[in-house]
Amino acid sequence: MQRRQFNQSLTSAAALFVLAAHQQALALSLSDLTDQDASRGLKTALEKGALAAVALLGKPDGFLGNPKVRIPLPGFLEDASKLLKMTGQGKRIDELVTSMNRAAETAVPMGKDLLVGAVKSMTVTDAKNILKGGDNSVTQFFAEKTRAPLGEKFLPVVTKATEKVGLADKYNRVAGKVANLGLVKKEDANIQQYVTGKSLDGLYTIIGEEERKIRQDPVGTGSAILKKVFGAMK
Repeated sequence: MQRRQFNQSLTSAAALFVLAAHQQALALSLSDLTDQDASRGLKTALEKGALAAVALLGKPDGFLGNPKVRIPLPGFLEDASKLLKMTGQGKRIDELVTSMNRAAETAVPMGKDLLVGAVKSMTVTDAKNILKGGDNSVTQFFAEKTRAPLGEKFLPVVTKATEKVGLADKYNRVAGKVANLGLVKKEDANIQQYVTGKSLDGLYTIIGEEERKIRQDPVGTGSAILKKVFGAMK
């Protein structure tokens, strides 16, 4: 009986020792990362995620064919569209939804330079905040640095694309009225602004997915610096 208790105690002590050694090794691996390593690794992750997102979304059906980012009609109009289709307006509704998504697909590639520019301007402090942040910290960085200028760049492209569909102007007139009743958000009462916002949401969603892939499998990226930085975080 005493021998069994002794063996159990020995096993517990060994487990604690292994756990402590693992934690110490993790602390050492993180401390071994220089500010330069962290900054370079994060810049690589940011650029890879952004360029991958642009490539996936900035092509035919990048938005329309992807349920995660496909842009629907906003608010109650999505439900109302079902009634309009029953009255023979289905084709025009489909044209509007298609034009909204095609506008997003056309606009996204225009954001590549701004996204890369945000990467180049990233500071050491930005890098440290991202490493200490959660799984979507890279996505948050992009949104903070690029949402306003990207919105300004996307809006004219979206406007030009949606003007080709006659329902766009009708939507704006109707949505402007029902927004006062609380049925549509104020920011969604203009189809061009709505599509621009949804384009950015979709872009950051896909960047977030690419970011998580890098964090989960830094070795699979084939990048030595990503393996070093994000491997140390595991």
